Amino acid sequence: MKIGLYFGTFNPIHVGHLIIANHLVEHSNLDEVWMVVTPHNPFKKKSSLLDNHHRFEMVYRATENYPKIKPSDIEFKLPQPNYTTHTLAHISELHPDKEFGLIMGEDNLKNFHKWKNFETILEHHQIYVYPRISAGNTQSQFDGHPKIHKIAAPIIEISSTMIRNGLKTAKNIQPLLSKEVWVYIDEMNFYRK
Repeated sequence: MKIGLYFGTFNPIHVGHLIIANHLVEHSNLDEVWMVVTPHNPFKKKSSLLDNHHRFEMVYRATENYPKIKPSDIEFKLPQPNYTTHTLAHISELHPDKEFGLIMGEDNLKNFHKWKNFETILEHHQIYVYPRISAGNTQSQFDGHPKIHKIAAPIIEISSTMIRNGLKTAKNIQPLLSKEVWVYIDEMNFYRK
């Protein structure tokens, strides 16, 4: 079974994340996509994050009606900050019967050569890249790489930052979230301060 790991802080998860995950599971050789909720990305400020369990709950609610898309809290149990290479090693050890690939946006591929142990990741895992509008070029070492698959997914320009800012300024951002996530954010009064 081939599993694509889609990492993110999902602060909050929005319809763009779901569109990309669903497109990848329906239009690539992946059998499932696991949305891996990251407790702390080394490149992001931790203070702006909701607590881990709230972000996981939103991912759980958002993916409940998608049998091929699953929430994962695997990184909650690992030392922080989390590095993708450690998570991939850990999850592969836990599930030796599954083959794990890495899902990333084209913007992340541009910096992939700066990731911790990126060579090891490439050696052991397939990488599925979805398009993003961003400046700069990918490293030529990744052009035509047999383990890097560019997927012609829809380009989604929705960001969690845009949603948080919209909520702070009392804008209607409901169409950008699944109904279940909107209800949870509204009930908990998140991002409004």
